[in-house]
Amino acid sequence: MDSEKAIKDTVIKYSDTLYRVCIVILCNEHDVQDAIQDTFCRYLEKKPEFRDEEHEKAWLIRVATNICRDMIRFRIRHPKVSIDEIENTLEAPEEKEIFKELLELPVKQKTVIYLHYVEGYQIKEIAGILGITESAVKLRLLRGRKQLRDVVSMEGGI
Repeated sequence: MDSEKAIKDTVIKYSDTLYRVCIVILCNEHDVQDAIQDTFCRYLEKKPEFRDEEHEKAWLIRVATNICRDMIRFRIRHPKVSIDEIENTLEAPEEKEIFKELLELPVKQKTVIYLHYVEGYQIKEIAGILGITESAVKLRLLRGRKQLRDVVSMEGGI
């Protein structure tokens, strides 16, 4: 129980400092919250020994800044495209409706449809990427296409 109180005290003591450091680096409230949470998770995982409070504070700040840098690197390597931007590139109303319905599919079906039709992966490759059998990929593609076809036919589309 004493260890639990020490951890709680550490979180309370350094949260504001870590928030200020991370907000300056990331400029995004949600990312800052994730970075602080990741910092304290590493603190709990590593359970480092510190010489004094300054050493503990410096360690937490160093970990937080490294996490922030990793997040920025990830953003640069994997730029986001908003759903609205994608939707605006679609011209026909039917295309926009199919796109909206695609987003509503269960994740398993949406993932294989995206990998197959957008990224151009073959069924065998998708199976390897997702760690599932080829028959599972085929079944997910079949179900996803059927669901999209049902929606389009109900709305008088294609």
